[in-house]
Amino acid sequence: MGKIRTNVTVDAALLSEARMLGINVSATLEEQLRIRVKQAREARWRAENSGALADANEFLRRHGLWSDGLRQF
Repeated sequence: MGKIRTNVTVDAALLSEARMLGINVSATLEEQLRIRVKQAREARWRAENSGALADANEFLRRHGLWSDGLRQF
């Protein structure tokens, strides 16, 4: 997927200092945005699947794993 230009609002002093320090603002924004999007996806998945996870945990609590009697540790 390609890249597109977009406008964002950034504190002027912060942007100036970042540029002075040689920080690539676009790359930093993209990297942090990837992290936040990943976190949001994970949180959404957990919320959407919390019922199924609770059911699976309850099943395991009641019945255990098929290999419970076979493990040697």
